[in-house]
Amino acid sequence: MGFIGGCNGVKVTYNWLKDFVNIKIPPQALAEKLTMAGLEVVALEKTGEDFVLEIEITSNRPDWLSVLGIAREVAAITGKKINLGARCKVFDVRGKPKNLEPSTKNLITIEDKKDCPLYTARIIENVKVGPSPEWLKRRLESLGCRSVNNIVDITNYCLFELGQPLHAFDLDKLSQKEIRVRRANADEKIITIDGQTKILSPEILVIADTHKAVAIAGIMGGKETEVTVKTRNILLEGAVFNPLLVRRAKQKLGLQSESAYRFERGVDLEAVRSASWAAGELILKLASGKPSGFSSLGVSKVIHPVINLDAAYLNKVLGTAIPVFKIKQILNRLGLRVKTKTKNILTVGAPSFRQDLKLPVDLVEEVARIYGYGKIPQTLPAVKPGQEVSDKRGFICGIKNILSGLGLFEVITYSLVDRGLLKKSGLNIDAGLIEILNPLSKEQEVLRPALFPSLIRALAYNLDQQQERVSIFEIANIFSGQANAVAQEPLLGLALCGVNTFFTKQGLVRDEIILLHLKGILETLFNRLGVENFDFWRQEDNKIDIVINQKQAGFMLDLSPQILGAFDIKNRQVVLAQVNLEKLFSSINLGKKFLAIPKYPAITRDISLVINEDISVQEVLGAIEAKGAPLLVQAKIVDYYQGPQIPAGFKGLTISCIYRMDSRTLTEEEIAPARNDICSLLKERFGIELRK
Repeated sequence: MGFIGGCNGVKVTYNWLKDFVNIKIPPQALAEKLTMAGLEVVALEKTGEDFVLEIEITSNRPDWLSVLGIAREVAAITGKKINLGARCKVFDVRGKPKNLEPSTKNLITIEDKKDCPLYTARIIENVKVGPSPEWLKRRLESLGCRSVNNIVDITNYCLFELGQPLHAFDLDKLSQKEIRVRRANADEKIITIDGQTKILSPEILVIADTHKAVAIAGIMGGKETEVTVKTRNILLEGAVFNPLLVRRAKQKLGLQSESAYRFERGVDLEAVRSASWAAGELILKLASGKPSGFSSLGVSKVIHPVINLDAAYLNKVLGTAIPVFKIKQILNRLGLRVKTKTKNILTVGAPSFRQDLKLPVDLVEEVARIYGYGKIPQTLPAVKPGQEVSDKRGFICGIKNILSGLGLFEVITYSLVDRGLLKKSGLNIDAGLIEILNPLSKEQEVLRPALFPSLIRALAYNLDQQQERVSIFEIANIFSGQANAVAQEPLLGLALCGVNTFFTKQGLVRDEIILLHLKGILETLFNRLGVENFDFWRQEDNKIDIVINQKQAGFMLDLSPQILGAFDIKNRQVVLAQVNLEKLFSSINLGKKFLAIPKYPAITRDISLVINEDISVQEVLGAIEAKGAPLLVQAKIVDYYQGPQIPAGFKGLTISCIYRMDSRTLTEEEIAPARNDICSLLKERFGIELRK
């Protein structure tokens, strides 16, 4: 944990990679191949006789945060074998670390194995701390890491090369020469190696001796136990820490380090001991010393997931015809353990450094990367007819899409509300409420019996944020019954407020949202859902029932000044609606029929009239279409007006009547009788006055 820094990727050098892979291609060609395989090389810089490649790393590939990790990719891309070189010295013929020093017991204590699944400590005595050799300095400096001393430089070297953060403590400065991995005490302090004093808290994991914290786990060591030229005995730490704890501690303390950058993404648990052995070997070589003890606590092996990969599935996804032997070859080159299960199915064991491999599709991506995206043919996807949606979840998705397309925003409010909100909304708070026995707060006392109280509160909040126009909806359950028999009912709620602004030939028009706008939204929704038999029936107190198949399915409401005042909504008009979705679902018909474009033109004639506000316009339009059939194909309102020329209690409408025949073009002589019949109907049945 000695190097301070951090970047959004990793730097490696060309010559360092050649220690592991016999690369024949020049650095520029290697950078291009890596980029095409998903490791984007954002910079290539010549430094002396070497080249530094800066590579952007995605968060799901912590194994790439090392020279060895990039070398594995280079080997797979170029078809070469990976060569561990000098690192092989710490392994026996079975690939297990050699026992180079005696085991030491009772050296490590871990309070919670979830915080620290594995901690290893290696003791090396009589080291000679001093400057690092030039080759080591050059390697570290090429990656932007300054040289400190040979011990610290070796831990940093292994971090960059193997991807495993290590930290060296001055053993003689540890109380009782023990290590304890624990949570920090409240207001506990530590001076980090960069000289900053940090105040800790119990959500931060620390490395401590018997008296005090000596390092912030996974992030940075403490000043008091750092290795200096006076150090003679060291304790070399290699561990695995909970990534979430490291990330939170880093953010809380404002610290960044190369160690934290790796720990917060997840390190290879099985590589900890190997990295520790490799560092120990280098210390013995460059700083003398004598190995005198090793201790390990926690798990040292992980369960390797085994994934079945069907070659037919892979080729179907990629649109390729890669043979099975080629797929197996690519996966083997990536370091995966591949066996043939059947002729076309492979069983693939993911190694511990590939924590991202869990599903067959993950392996498909790996094969595609190494095989080469450029070799995958470009084809258009097959166009399949859309499947008819018939389930409730599909209906809800469709409703959301329609309302979003009409300019409304979806909100999600809490199912638990307070009695005060219900009372402000004008609901009876004494009947049928389901109470929570132990509410977390006063705002979560009861299960909501309606949607609109929460919608009004959400709308009021947005108005407070200086929003001129608020159009929101929510689809959620309401609750009724008793605590031991709770009934849920899915509802659609809508709430609108504000002004629509648009330009016409006459200039800027400001149209305040009223119930008619809400009615238009619901009509559009019902029509697109294929609901045929719906209507709106006006009731008392400016309330309108929403009727589907002659049954009430909801209501529309213009909020009263009293309710608006309770929510501190001033000088505004708010309209809202609630629709019972169960009653709506049963009437949805998403079947579509194609109608050919008419061959012959239509003739349009308008009728301007003055109508009593108590007369249903829907009923009038229905009567017009029935009377004008079969020549009349549609009657619709194109203008609505009120003003000094219209008597009180009346409104002016212009209805556009569209006439057409499928076999020929109509004449004026044919349309005139139908229009006269419609005008007579309006006068005699509804008492409507026609305007010229």
